[in-house]
Amino acid sequence: MSFTKIANQIFNRAIVDYHFEDNIDTQINNPYSKDTIENKLYRKCWIDTVQWHFEDLIRDPNIDPDKGMQLKHRIDKSNQDRTNLVEQIDSYFRDLYKDVKALQNAHLNTESPAWAIDRLSILAIKIYHMKEQAERKDASQEHRNKCLNKLHVLLEQQKDLSLSIDQLLDDIKTGKKLMKVYRQMKMYNDTDTNPVLYKKKEKEDKL
Repeated sequence: MSFTKIANQIFNRAIVDYHFEDNIDTQINNPYSKDTIENKLYRKCWIDTVQWHFEDLIRDPNIDPDKGMQLKHRIDKSNQDRTNLVEQIDSYFRDLYKDVKALQNAHLNTESPAWAIDRLSILAIKIYHMKEQAERKDASQEHRNKCLNKLHVLLEQQKDLSLSIDQLLDDIKTGKKLMKVYRQMKMYNDTDTNPVLYKKKEKEDKL
């Protein structure tokens, strides 16, 4: 079974598990053993699914400003957790292929395997919700048809992206492409690189 077939099955399980309660405060109950790639894939999609619903909530035009700010902080933390997990998945692949000798004409890909898998996880969530819209009983037939057409495009995109990821992993495994990872180095979450945060800290230190 290909890597992406396994990944898509895990993503679908995480999405369905989340929607059993459909609550952003539901605690994750990861069914896969700790420190396995399956565990990481499940956590990745769970984070993405929760954040999908964060983004729905924060777009409420009547949201209470205090609740909106609290939600924005949760989104920021979720984004950082997502990035950290993507980097852990890339570390898995880097370790998996560490003994592969690259061919002389090996070249780089535009993104690492884990960042492509990040897109695959989010795509699975889009498919789930577009299917939901395509089957809405309280929506017009025009709305359902429109969403069904979009669903077909998303499913084709999932098929193509899955194939591309599997091909990338095969190319890395056979030395045709280089396994190289760049850390995101996000600056706005770092108290040493975000000027708003470090200037505030400097002022507090002077008091």
